[in-house]
Amino acid sequence: MNRIIGITMGDPSGIGPEIVVKALTAHKELFDICKPVVFANPVILSDYLNKNKIDAEIVKIDKIDSSIHPDMGKIYCYGDENIKDVPAQGEINSESAQLAFKAIEDALESAMKGEISAIATAPINKEAFKKAQIRYLDHNEILAEKTNSKYPMTLFMTGNLRIFFLTKHIRFGEISAALRIDDIVLKLKNSNNYLKKLGIKHPKIAIAALNPHAGEGGMFGDDEIGVLTPAVNLSKNDGINVYGPIAADSVFHLCKEGQFDAVLSLYHDQGHIAARTLDFYKTISLSMGLPFLRTSVVHGTAMDIAGKNKANELSMVEAIKAAAKYAWDIKNYDG
Repeated sequence: MNRIIGITMGDPSGIGPEIVVKALTAHKELFDICKPVVFANPVILSDYLNKNKIDAEIVKIDKIDSSIHPDMGKIYCYGDENIKDVPAQGEINSESAQLAFKAIEDALESAMKGEISAIATAPINKEAFKKAQIRYLDHNEILAEKTNSKYPMTLFMTGNLRIFFLTKHIRFGEISAALRIDDIVLKLKNSNNYLKKLGIKHPKIAIAALNPHAGEGGMFGDDEIGVLTPAVNLSKNDGINVYGPIAADSVFHLCKEGQFDAVLSLYHDQGHIAARTLDFYKTISLSMGLPFLRTSVVHGTAMDIAGKNKANELSMVEAIKAAAKYAWDIKNYDG
């Protein structure tokens, strides 16, 4: 039986509803591998269908179980219809943030009950969340805190390239000081475990260097000598098959070519640039270390094109496919 995959609409003032609807009305293959259910305000989805004259039906459901049968032309939607007005598109506002947050909370509750097998998320807007006084920065913070998950990690995937991230959203000038041997050892251990959860039995992991030419023996920085190499050696002693540090200008290419199963990127842009340059539209994000799998697009709400029917839905399609392929049973979750 195909798994039920929950899909959150994202910020309704952005392109979230558009890419969700396009994914579910133009990609029949999704219904061959899963039963998609959208967590959204149905009025918002209907508004998009009507404005763009898309021949599809919004089927509002009040419960989620194996009896549902979404199909092409029928978008199953779980969520409240109560809404004063459909939020204006292309504008950052608190109402849209609240609607996006409600969809995430509903999907989270459903996942924890075991009603859905995984969640695929459309983008939210950090500035809108701040305006709405929602204290979370992103999906990962919301889901990790509300599930009491200790070791969440972001994994980017596009083709053969898989990228974990050591640090999150920090200033560029703070990256070097944020590198700690104990933290790197823990993240390499978790990366190894998470790759096994995706079916890779004997993972090979490379760690990216920070400085040009991996520091060139200390000529261009000593982070590799003082922090990264000791962490790699400790991880090898723990049985992790890890390589590096390897210069960042080549390590991602080597992974794409199959030499490694994943790269541990040291900071946000180091890994983001590699993945998005390789394939911007088909890069997706997986949140590992949660009781359930969450996948996501890696682009933002694109307020500049919201409401213009110009958004590319391929990342959303890939996120749904990955959710269906890699989802695990929450009842048997072992970290």
